[in-house]
Amino acid sequence: MKAVILAGGRGTRLVEETRAKSKAMVTIGERPILWHLLKYYEHYGFGEFVVALGYRGDSIRQYFAQLGQRRPTKHEGPCTMVYPGAEPGWTVRLVETGLETMSGGRIKRLAPYLDGAPFMLTWCDGLADVDLDKLRTFHRSHGVLATLTAIHPPARFGRLTLDGDRISAFEEKTVDPAEWINGAFFVLDPGVFDFIAGDATQFEHEPLTRLAAAGELMAYRHTSFWQCMDTLKEAQDLNALWHAGRAPWKVWAEAWSPHADPMPNGLVLRTSEGH
Repeated sequence: MKAVILAGGRGTRLVEETRAKSKAMVTIGERPILWHLLKYYEHYGFGEFVVALGYRGDSIRQYFAQLGQRRPTKHEGPCTMVYPGAEPGWTVRLVETGLETMSGGRIKRLAPYLDGAPFMLTWCDGLADVDLDKLRTFHRSHGVLATLTAIHPPARFGRLTLDGDRISAFEEKTVDPAEWINGAFFVLDPGVFDFIAGDATQFEHEPLTRLAAAGELMAYRHTSFWQCMDTLKEAQDLNALWHAGRAPWKVWAEAWSPHADPMPNGLVLRTSEGH
């Protein structure tokens, strides 16, 4: 089973960081969030990764080219590059999926690289402590095409109880235990591609709606840590957890210094689109 990361979006809500680089290259503890995701999947036995590129894909290509500069790089046509041994045990395939392609279209474009087998999928802008072994076992147990990780939405606002115009009670931010949202970290069977029309399809809309209507979508309930990185504040919060040594997604065993060189050999990310 391969792990797929969608890393082609524009990251417009994190524009302070994404003017010159992909959102996947925004650093958490001096390393790109994409590196954190691959390390997380590696902990659960994954070594083959397929990354969908789009906006500022050149910054991701440059990063992996530097990581694997003393190892052979395989070119599979003009839009695909493979970095065997980008880190020990990793094979990273970078696939150009188009600047304007929507998330569903990106997934469908990756079909030729997934060997007709089930695969895991997530976005490049979220970290969690989902038990991927249990997630995979859950998916295999129910026999339908798709599993998503369901999470409680983070509490944002306090709640007021009103008696007419009088506030009779005030409740600080709370999580509604009855409310669930899509937290990504999918397991998908190849039949999912049939639910995606093409490049203009957003996976979160019509495909998931149709899968649910067909009884082909299941939810793996996750109630522990999950955090997206949509805004600068959220990126700062993830960095604070990492530097404090309290990052729940840091499940791999080897030591990692938060002060290590974030980009090998003084890599400087280019600002051109590079497509």
